[in-house]
Amino acid sequence: MKATKEIIEDKSKPFLRWAGGKNWLIKHLRESMLEFDFKNYHEPFLGGGSLFLFLKPQNDSYLSDLNPELIETYIMVRDNVERVISRMAKFKNNERFYYSIRDQDSKSRVNNAAKFIYLNQTSFNGIYRVNLQGVYNVPYGFRSKEFLDATNLRLVSEALQGVELNVSDFASSIKKVKKGDLVFLDPPYTVSHNNNGFIKYNQKLFSLEDQYRLAECVKFIRKKGAYYILTNAAHFKVLDIFGGIDKHIELSRVSLIGGINAKRDQVSEFLFTNVPNLI
Repeated sequence: MKATKEIIEDKSKPFLRWAGGKNWLIKHLRESMLEFDFKNYHEPFLGGGSLFLFLKPQNDSYLSDLNPELIETYIMVRDNVERVISRMAKFKNNERFYYSIRDQDSKSRVNNAAKFIYLNQTSFNGIYRVNLQGVYNVPYGFRSKEFLDATNLRLVSEALQGVELNVSDFASSIKKVKKGDLVFLDPPYTVSHNNNGFIKYNQKLFSLEDQYRLAECVKFIRKKGAYYILTNAAHFKVLDIFGGIDKHIELSRVSLIGGINAKRDQVSEFLFTNVPNLI
């Protein structure tokens, strides 16, 4: 599959606000990906799905994540988008309604998908966080932006048709990788950008040991004769783990820190790849 101009200019975009989302990365890859041929597409850390929605792969796609609520939401957008839209159209963007929806416990997959998108769009900073009991506990975000973009949800649903979606650990999800495939790896960052600190919260989600496991997966992908793009924090420990495998570059991006009184800060990230002429 070659990314065509028609695919690149498609208007669909991520329907979720996701920490570590890669919308900012697209401008760095746009021209190179226009000329790049690959077969099937794999994304083991799905999150907001920025690169998948940018590429619109025409062959088989395998998308996965360890977050079952996230994957279930993607499945419902793929298979029942009109019902999700209909449900969300009844929601309101105010503090009282937000907490009433947040506290609801439904057995309906459609209702849960609508709830997931609504909370994501109206919560504080779009953070996904649960307590020790596994209950979502992010406060209301006081955002004025419209939370339902029905047109975009329909476009995303079209892009997801025929796509395989699974709840899976990244190491298991790449077992289907074959020669000529492309794998996009965007793990939760274990270490902070531009300093020596480890991220306490993400250390639980994605530990340093997981980073070493991911390095073994990169080697597995290369042995299969497949391609990969890996993003990670610009940190000396990351370079120590991945730097000897393939070439890399350091990219700078703007990070929005905080909430209503947020400030913008510059952070750096590494991009490792074996895709020819990408960097």
